[in-house]
Amino acid sequence: MYRSHALVCGGTGCTSSGSVQILETLKSELEKHGLTEEVAVVQTGCHGLCALGPIVVIYPDATFYSQVKPEDVPEIVSEHLLKGRVVQRLVYQETEADGKVKALADTDFYRKQHRIALRNCGVINPEVIEEYIGTGGYEALGKVLTEMTPDDVIQTILDSGLRGRGGGGFPTGLKWKLAKGNVADQKYVCCNADEGDPGAFMDRSVLEGDPHAVLEAMAIAGYAIGASQGFIYVRAEYPIAVERLKIAIQQAREMELLGNNIFGTDFSFDIDLRLGAGAFVCGEETALMTSIEGNRGEPRPRPPFPAQKGLFGKPTILNNVETYANIPQIILHGAEWFASMGTERSKGTKVFALGGKIHNTGLVEIPMGTTLREVIEEIGGGIPNGKKFKAAQTGGPSGGCIPASHFDIPIDYDNLIEIGSMMGSGGLIVLDEDNCMVDIAKFFLEFTVEESCGKCTPCRVGTRRMMELLEKITKGQATMEDIDKLEDLCYYIKSNSLCGLGQTAPNPVLSTLRYFRDEYEAHIQDKRCPAGVCKALLSYHIDGEKCKGCSLCAKNCPTQAIFGEIRKPYKIVQDKCIKCGACMEKCKFGAIYKK
Repeated sequence: MYRSHALVCGGTGCTSSGSVQILETLKSELEKHGLTEEVAVVQTGCHGLCALGPIVVIYPDATFYSQVKPEDVPEIVSEHLLKGRVVQRLVYQETEADGKVKALADTDFYRKQHRIALRNCGVINPEVIEEYIGTGGYEALGKVLTEMTPDDVIQTILDSGLRGRGGGGFPTGLKWKLAKGNVADQKYVCCNADEGDPGAFMDRSVLEGDPHAVLEAMAIAGYAIGASQGFIYVRAEYPIAVERLKIAIQQAREMELLGNNIFGTDFSFDIDLRLGAGAFVCGEETALMTSIEGNRGEPRPRPPFPAQKGLFGKPTILNNVETYANIPQIILHGAEWFASMGTERSKGTKVFALGGKIHNTGLVEIPMGTTLREVIEEIGGGIPNGKKFKAAQTGGPSGGCIPASHFDIPIDYDNLIEIGSMMGSGGLIVLDEDNCMVDIAKFFLEFTVEESCGKCTPCRVGTRRMMELLEKITKGQATMEDIDKLEDLCYYIKSNSLCGLGQTAPNPVLSTLRYFRDEYEAHIQDKRCPAGVCKALLSYHIDGEKCKGCSLCAKNCPTQAIFGEIRKPYKIVQDKCIKCGACMEKCKFGAIYKK
C-alpha cells in the first residue's frame, strides 16, 4: 500500500509543456529520498485546466499544483512528500474572504461541471486496465451480456435521450435501432475519432485519458446491433491517443474483454484501429467509411444511410468518441439518471474545448442548458485584459458565432441552431472586441476551401468564390452588391452540396452577416476595419504629444519606414509601412496607434 499518490498530467497539452520530464524527475527524486515504496507516481490524462499546465496532484490530500516546472519537483518531494509541508507557491488557489483555500471541486472552474465522459480523465492511468476496472470499468459490458437483451440495451439508450455528440445531434438509440433492424451476415461498429475542427480537442482528451470507456461502449453497441467487428478511425496527428488505444486494445484482448466468447457468452467482438491522414472531410460519416475501406476519403450520396449500407456495404453505426464515453455510465446508472440532466430535448452533459480570449482555456464538461455566460464568466474566468466579450464561435467551420446579445442563452442543440450556430463536436472559441468578425468568417472559410474534397462543384467552386468575395471585403475593394452575392452563394452552397460539411460551410459567414453586418458595411463603405485587424485597411500613426523621441520604434522597424530626430516626435512613412505592428509593440509610451 502506498501512503501517497502523485498524479502527473500526461495529456497532449501538459506533455508539450514538459510533463514527461516532470514525471521522470519525480521518479528520480523519490528514489533519491528512498520513497519509491511509499509514493506511487501515476501518469494520467487531461485534468481539464490546460491553461495552468503542467499539473501535478498529490493524494490523499488532493493538493493541486499548477504550472509545475522540472526544477520545482525536488522541492515538492523534499517538502511535501517527505516532510508533509505543502509548497504553497505552486498551489492553484482561489481564496475565500477568510483566506481559506477552496477544495478543487469548489473552484469556479470545476464546481459547475458534471463529468461523465471525462469522469476518469486526470484520475486513472489510462495505460493500466486494472485502474479502469477499479472505477467500475467493464461492469456495464458484463451487465449487458448477462442481464439484458439487445432490445433492452437499445431501449435504454433511447430512453436516456442521448444524442450524437459529433455535431449532428441524431438520437443515438434510434441509430442503433435502425442498424439492428437490418439483417446481414456482417455488421460493423465504427468510432469517429478524426476530430478535425480548429480548436477542438475533446475526443483526443478522452482517448488519451480513458480509452477503455470507448472500447467498452463499442462492444456494447456491437452486442446491441449484432456486430462482431469494430473500427476506430483516429487521426495520425494524435500520437499519444493512438499509442494508448493500441495498449488498451491489447490489454482488453489479453483479459478476454475483446475477442471470442466475452464473459463466457456466445458474443464475440473485436476492434481494430485505422489511422487518418488529416483530411477534414473524413469526419463526415460516409467519407470516413470510404477511407477505412482503403479508398480516397470522399462522401457518398445518402440514402442509403450507413445503418442500411455502410462500411463494406454492410449495416454500420458510427458514433464519435464522446458519444461512446457516455454509454457505460448510462447502462450502469439507468436511462432516467442520464435524462434527469440537461434540457427537454438535449439530455446529459456536453464536453467543450474552451479556447480563444479566455483566462481558463481547457476542457470542460457541463450539463446541457448551462448558459454561455456561466461558461465564459465563471468556468472560463472571463475575458483577459479587461476586454469586452464580443462573440463565441461554436461548431468550428460548420458552426456560427453567438453574439453578446445571446450571452444568456442556455446551450443545447436546438437553441444554438435557432440563433444560427450549432453545437458541433464541442469547440468553443471566445472572441473579444479586438476580433474582426469578417476576418473570423474568412479564417474558417479558408480552412473549408483548403479541406474540400472537391467531389461536388458547389463546395469545390462555391466556397472558393465566397473566399474571393471575403478577400475583396477585407481589402476594402468590395461594393455593397458583393454582400448580396455572398449571401446568395451561401444559400446555394447549403442547398446543393453533397455532404454535411459542404452544406454547413457557409454557416460562419451567414451568422456573422446576421449579427455583425455593420462590420461588413464598414469595410465596404468606410474602408475601415472597426477592430483594426484587416491589414489592407489599417494605418499606423505616432501621437506627437506622447512620443518622447527615443527612436526605439525606428530601430525595430523592419522596412525603415520610421524616421525622426532623437528627443523629437518621429513619423511613419505610410508607403513603406508593412503594418507588422512591431513599432506599436515596442513603444513604451503608448505613442503609436492604429486606425
